[in-house]
Amino acid sequence: MATSEVKTSHGPGRPKDDALAARRREEILRHAIRHFARDGFFDADLDAVAADVGCAKGTLYRYFESKAELFREAVDLVMRELLAATSASDSDDPLELIEHAIRAYLGYFDQHPEYVELLIQERAAFRDREKPTYFAYCESGTQRWTPRHLALMEAGRMRRVPVQRVHDVIGDLLYGTIFTNYFAGRRKSLDQQVEDVLDVLFHGLLTSEEMERRKGKKG
Repeated sequence: MATSEVKTSHGPGRPKDDALAARRREEILRHAIRHFARDGFFDADLDAVAADVGCAKGTLYRYFESKAELFREAVDLVMRELLAATSASDSDDPLELIEHAIRAYLGYFDQHPEYVELLIQERAAFRDREKPTYFAYCESGTQRWTPRHLALMEAGRMRRVPVQRVHDVIGDLLYGTIFTNYFAGRRKSLDQQVEDVLDVLFHGLLTSEEMERRKGKKG
């Protein structure tokens, strides 16, 4: 345990130095994520986490009140980083932003496949939670994406469909893809998978002639 942590602690024992606390919290979370992903929430050993961090187990409780809080904060860190990755585009074109977000989303879990384990475990270990962290972030993302989808519809670049349908279909497609990749293994390159998703999402499966034929049958 660093001497500065002891000298700057206050109140319930948490560090007073905000910068130091932020660095230490993230360090603990990084190690905790690895242990939770590998061993599961119930079997993860906080003594082992502390040993990897290089501190006593009691130091963990300066930053997190319980193992459950540590886990929830670990999942929150994963989601904050996913949000940052999918938002990191300089383009102001809504369609290019969608393409970037899809590529960044799949790329993030391609680099960190073990993070899928945390999403699974949160559902299994915290069934009493009203809304898992993943879906809470998805709902906040809906507010960010709605005006972009509407702008594409207004410009005649996207079909006019209920905007919630757009959110649901894209979200379900990506969510299902990361789980399929994790459990069944991805058999193609990340770039090819992204291109396949974008191709079907943007261009659909049916030709314009078939679409007209289906309209005639419904009429």
